[in-house]
Amino acid sequence: MAIPPEASLSLRWFFIGNSVLFLHYLLVFLWNANNKNLSNHMLLLFAFALINFITILLRYRRRREHRLMSLQALFLGIVFGGGTILSLGHLPVAGFGWYLCVLSFFHFSEFIFTALYQYPSLTVESFLLNHSFAYAIAAFSSWMEFFLELYFFPSIKCWPIMLVGLVLCLTGEFMRKIAMLTAGRSFNHYIQMTKDEDHHLVTHGIYAWSRHPSYVGWFYWSVGTQILLCNPLCLFAYTFASWRFFKERVEDEEITLVHFFGESYLKYQRQVGTKLPFIKGYRMEL
Repeated sequence: MAIPPEASLSLRWFFIGNSVLFLHYLLVFLWNANNKNLSNHMLLLFAFALINFITILLRYRRRREHRLMSLQALFLGIVFGGGTILSLGHLPVAGFGWYLCVLSFFHFSEFIFTALYQYPSLTVESFLLNHSFAYAIAAFSSWMEFFLELYFFPSIKCWPIMLVGLVLCLTGEFMRKIAMLTAGRSFNHYIQMTKDEDHHLVTHGIYAWSRHPSYVGWFYWSVGTQILLCNPLCLFAYTFASWRFFKERVEDEEITLVHFFGESYLKYQRQVGTKLPFIKGYRMEL
């Protein structure tokens, strides 16, 4: 399989961002983890990130899409590298490191899988970093809850629960990517209003188990992130918000699918459930 140039570009900057991990341990080795050098340590890591961001801005100043793709890939690489550093430390902060790795990998892999298997729909928005304002607020709220509870109620951040959340995140991630791979060019991040020539009704593989496996994976990934952080408040909020989002999304999408495929989709709908809790999808009135 030929790797699209956008995928190669993003992979390069993602791994450059990840090298913050190696720089960190190089500095630890050189300075023997001396606390008096901590400020210099952090300053050098920040300088490394800043230099690379400036390099991208200058190198791709006349190529907007390459610039935006590279900036997002570098950012996600730094987040993944930083998460790895934290994850190798002491619990419960290590749990936040696992979360950063899970979050970074989800967004970066969305872009890479789109580039490899749904190239015609690839855009700078395929990272899904600008998914919505509500998504950003939800993420920030989960970070605030984690650190406030870590300070005031550290005992609720326990590793067995974090491990359950991590497994749920990985399971959801795997399920979503299998769904994207199975659907191929019939998959899109956005609901399609018109039927393309390469848009086919996919009913095999994981789609024989669920009509919307990518949403099932994303739902459990989302819930898993809050179990991973041991965030009881955001766990409730994320579960409800994700459920409501996917309920509306499935209904809207199935209206177009019935329009595209008619009786074929209605038959498929009767045979296969959504596998999202208490979500039946669009029901055509007779």
